[in-house]
Amino acid sequence: MRNITFTQILRETLAAEMRRDPTVFLMGEDIGVYGGAFGASRGLLEEFGSEQVRDTPISEQAITGIAIGAAVAGQRPVMEIMFMDFITLAVDQMVNMAAKLHAIYGQNCPLVLRTPPGAGRGYGATHSQSLERLFCGIPGIKIAAPSNAHDASALLQSAIRDNHPVLFLEHKLLYPMRFAVEESLPGPMPFGAAKVTRAGEDLTIIAWSYMSVLALQAAAALAEEDIAAEVVDLRTLAPLDMGTVIESVKATGRAMIVEEGPITGGFAAEIAARITEGAFEYLEHPVKRVAGINLPIPSCKNLEAECIPSLDSITAAARDLALAE
Repeated sequence: MRNITFTQILRETLAAEMRRDPTVFLMGEDIGVYGGAFGASRGLLEEFGSEQVRDTPISEQAITGIAIGAAVAGQRPVMEIMFMDFITLAVDQMVNMAAKLHAIYGQNCPLVLRTPPGAGRGYGATHSQSLERLFCGIPGIKIAAPSNAHDASALLQSAIRDNHPVLFLEHKLLYPMRFAVEESLPGPMPFGAAKVTRAGEDLTIIAWSYMSVLALQAAAALAEEDIAAEVVDLRTLAPLDMGTVIESVKATGRAMIVEEGPITGGFAAEIAARITEGAFEYLEHPVKRVAGINLPIPSCKNLEAECIPSLDSITAAARDLALAE
């Protein structure tokens, strides 16, 4: 085993996929000479050259449009949008073009859009959002939201080899985190396979991306109070593995969903509805959501912390749910 950062395994996986398949290439703002805003492509320009690692103008529309064209032409572009907030500039092309090509024309569109969502670094209202909700209801787009290095590598391999567009979420706070992984990279992982990362019988906590990290920490804290929380890491949001979620909720009778984005209109509401549809008779208490508040995220660290779920708020909400009559 070795101990490496989330960023490092992304870099190794990108390099391995480009060596395996010369049709794979990277494109994005500052990904070449600079090595990416968070360092995920550092050193790759030197190995692969400017044909496979392409710096682009500051235009998310152009990046996405070129990626779609390259994918249709037989390449496998992996584009990076520097902050997920900027993905709003690419919504039209992703939703109305990339997602529809196969359904309308039978045309494959094998592209990956990598982007970092999330707050926690004081970047402010336009650099800290979690906007996966914009794409979770769009048929034709797969969404990966790994919470650890192993899953990030396995899902990124699957995303690059997929024949359809994939939105790949890399939370900012995961980049510097270290994880124990095997010496060699894991193999590809199928989408739509959630994982129970901690067993428990008192309640189920459902989360994805960095919120899964906090959910595990909360479960560990609750264990010291003799509260056994089961944690389900969704790993992918589209396709969504509700089977694993429903099985866990049926066993515990209580469900809590943790989402970093604002609570109104979030993906947690969709999961809660599906739990109610699939396990209503097993529920001992209404499904609970822990999510961000309905405000733009401030830059000020203490105000930012109040706007998003924290270890303390997740632990407290889970405790209340587990002990509720």
